[in-house]
Amino acid sequence: MQFLPALMAVTLAAPAFAAVDDQVIAARDAWRRNDIATLNSIAATITPGQTLSAYPAYWAALKAVDSDDDVQPQAFLNSQPDSAMTERVRNEWLKKLGKREDWVTFSREWPKLAPEGSDEESRCYNDLYALRQGRSTANYDAFLASRQIPDGCTTLIVAAANKGVLSQDWVLRRVRLLLAANYLTAARQLAAMTLLPVDLTQLSRSYTDLSTSGGQEAVLYDIVSRARGGNIDGAASQLLSVQNQLSKERTAFAWGQLALFSAKKLEMGQALQWFDRADPNQLTDEQWEWWGRAALRTQQWPTLDRVIAQMPDRLSSSNTWQYWKARSLKAQGRENEARPLFAKVSNSGRNFYALLSLDELGTSMASDSRTEKASGKEVAAVAAEPAVQRSLALFNLSENYRKPELREDARREWRWAMRGKSDQQLLAAAELAKQQSFLDMAIYSADRTVNVHDYSLRYLTPYRDITHRYANLIGVDEAWVYGLIRQESRFVSVARSGVGASGLMQLMPSTAKWVAGKIGLGSYAVNNIDTNIQMGTWYLSYVLDKLGQEVLATAAYNAGPSRAKAWQADVPMEGAVYAETIPFTETREYVQKVMTNAAYYASGFGEGPQSLKRRIGIIPAK
Repeated sequence: MQFLPALMAVTLAAPAFAAVDDQVIAARDAWRRNDIATLNSIAATITPGQTLSAYPAYWAALKAVDSDDDVQPQAFLNSQPDSAMTERVRNEWLKKLGKREDWVTFSREWPKLAPEGSDEESRCYNDLYALRQGRSTANYDAFLASRQIPDGCTTLIVAAANKGVLSQDWVLRRVRLLLAANYLTAARQLAAMTLLPVDLTQLSRSYTDLSTSGGQEAVLYDIVSRARGGNIDGAASQLLSVQNQLSKERTAFAWGQLALFSAKKLEMGQALQWFDRADPNQLTDEQWEWWGRAALRTQQWPTLDRVIAQMPDRLSSSNTWQYWKARSLKAQGRENEARPLFAKVSNSGRNFYALLSLDELGTSMASDSRTEKASGKEVAAVAAEPAVQRSLALFNLSENYRKPELREDARREWRWAMRGKSDQQLLAAAELAKQQSFLDMAIYSADRTVNVHDYSLRYLTPYRDITHRYANLIGVDEAWVYGLIRQESRFVSVARSGVGASGLMQLMPSTAKWVAGKIGLGSYAVNNIDTNIQMGTWYLSYVLDKLGQEVLATAAYNAGPSRAKAWQADVPMEGAVYAETIPFTETREYVQKVMTNAAYYASGFGEGPQSLKRRIGIIPAK
């Protein structure tokens, strides 16, 4: 491995700074166990001027914010230039200031936070400050979704409702959406804080006085809960029996919810009937998209065209729905209207639908167009940046001390450093990260270029000898294996998911144990690169043999073979339609990205121009 001169201060001088490294590790451990005294002591005594010497003070400032101490975060911010550290401290401090409504300090600090560095809750507090000043700047409709939101955003909603900026009808819509997702406590709290004239204390089947608003909401909650629990037909029968006693608004809301549950069960004909009974003004983004998917899966092209036309602009203008709009036009014989849309989506990047649009235009993708390489001088310039040096120093600590928690600090520094960079600077950063084996951040930087690209960095091929050997031995497409690894772990061999999947190919412990038994591995280390690839490719081959199709096998690798099979239709189906109508958001996006990756890897491996439509093929009937 070659090391650039500008980076030698980070890499080669490590022994001289071993004491500093030990202090940083000790400070991180003290932060984790909430040992404030030790953390502050290290922050006060660490050798200043070294690459990571600000980190103990940074962690101490975060702990001080948690304790509502304004002095320490202010001192840290005053002593440091802008960085990922100051951005995080300021974000957390602003949320505390907003919660206390210390608007004097908040208004002084908020302009110092870069817009791209603010999080949802800090933005809510800024909107609350504007509201207190007599201005309404928030996009309240972004909260009309079946999801929990940070406390600061709930505070904003309550304040806006109490000022009359938000109507009681709007608040009731938010409450209903919370109830539909079974967030009972949040729904009740919002109703109480906004003095909503609806009794939500008796949400049960026994509370059926439909002459009151509370009774109607209770029955509505019961209907939606029954559907969410899987008894969609029972919920529909219950709704039919009481809909004449419910307000039209509540009835329409219920049909929209039942339509969503039905669509996600892939009962598309039923879903379409019920969406037609819903109130479009009460539909969330999720419901709009599943209405479109219901029409798509049943090949009702005029209906799909109509639904996309009614979608909010933020949805209808997306690559996904622009592509399907073009497909609906083409299916209806309006190809002259479809082609400009295909052309537009094909120029939108390297996404799933851009490649499918190229296929519709009769043009295959190629990964070597507009390829650029960063010069050594450009790489050295990026390596000299303080944020990049901190990132690589943290990365090296995480590797050398086996402290994976420091890797996220390293990523945060790297992502901050990449903001505002030109394509050439991004390519230089990607090359530097590759040289330092910080592979996930190499891909992160290479992926961000707009006009000039280096596909060898976007689609890295580490461990090629191992992957090639096992892919050939087992008989699976090497490009597909790489497409999956890139999506699963970004080539981080110590990657571990929230549910316990490990290694490059993210094997669950139970899967790894089962595969090991099948291939005769007596003892194994799942994070060992060779072992992980051996086991992962074997399991990928297994699900491919079981299901007979790469898209199905990819879905099975993520969500399990039984689910992948259950999502098939009774008739053969285009692979893109199957992928778009996968009920799990994670699996849907996973399949699309893995198959897109595979097409680029195949092109990079010299397999010629690629057709994504041909690669994903046709999904056979159940």
